[in-house]
Amino acid sequence: MTNLVEVHLPTLAEIEAAAELIYQFMQPTPQYCWPLLCERLGTEVWVKHENQTPTGAFKARTALVYVDELMRREPNTRGLITATRGNHGQAVALAAKRFGLSATILVPFGNSSEKNAAMRAQGGTLIEYGNDFQEARERAYAMATEQGLHMVPSYHYDIVRGVATYWLEFFSAVKNVDVVYVPVGMGSGVCSAVAVRNTLRLKTQLVGVVSEHAPCYAESFEQGRVVEAAVTTQIADGMACRKPDAEALAVLLDNVDHMVRVSDDEVAASMRHMFADTHNVVEGAGAAALAAALKESAVLRGKRVGIVASGSNVDQDVFARVLRGEK
Repeated sequence: MTNLVEVHLPTLAEIEAAAELIYQFMQPTPQYCWPLLCERLGTEVWVKHENQTPTGAFKARTALVYVDELMRREPNTRGLITATRGNHGQAVALAAKRFGLSATILVPFGNSSEKNAAMRAQGGTLIEYGNDFQEARERAYAMATEQGLHMVPSYHYDIVRGVATYWLEFFSAVKNVDVVYVPVGMGSGVCSAVAVRNTLRLKTQLVGVVSEHAPCYAESFEQGRVVEAAVTTQIADGMACRKPDAEALAVLLDNVDHMVRVSDDEVAASMRHMFADTHNVVEGAGAAALAAALKESAVLRGKRVGIVASGSNVDQDVFARVLRGEK
């Protein structure tokens, strides 16, 4: 056990309660075993399709649970603020609309234009600030204090509860999964997988996946402490994290078997593979789990493998270049 920070993960009852709330707004997403993808990987692989939520990403589940709990604790909350590269911001704007609150969303300069448009369409007020997610995040915290808004973090117990609902769906539908690959942004996806795996007492091995161009979680995992690292990925913006969350890292250190780093080229190839083999559109982070599984395919033969297509929100010009194999 690590003593980095005290760790708390949701119980099965708490995850089931979160699911009851979430299913008022969206249906469970499917998990499919695609034959062509199995041929490509050389073993049985199941895809959890979180690219098919109302916001096109797993984050659709998160802020609904977080804000529901917030309004019970702080019913006079008048507005939300957060920082994002896109999917988290859509979730916050969606939840704000459901609960009659304002939503201010900070994104770094150069963020995805289509993700920005989606956040505005959900009712969010968008502000561009900073050169990366971390700078936008620090400014959002400052604005929360200045304007009396509630800062919605990227990682939190209630956010993990929301994400865990998709893992409960997956592990309930697909039995005896040997190994699951999970992309790591700020950590809610992999920590929720840990929560469900542990509470169901499964033997499934969990593998975290980071961009080799945003390696802070991998380097922190290797060194056993929070380590910042520069972000240079051009395609996996959902994993473009410069500084890990200490609590999320503690969960990884105690529960994740190992971390895999994938390059932008490997991610782009997996985006093409997902489209060719399943006709699903996935963004960079959404293809990272497949990229990692393909990288380790030699040791996966004969195993039942799980991956998550965590999101589909990629700009059309970017996706067109990816499909053409262009940089």
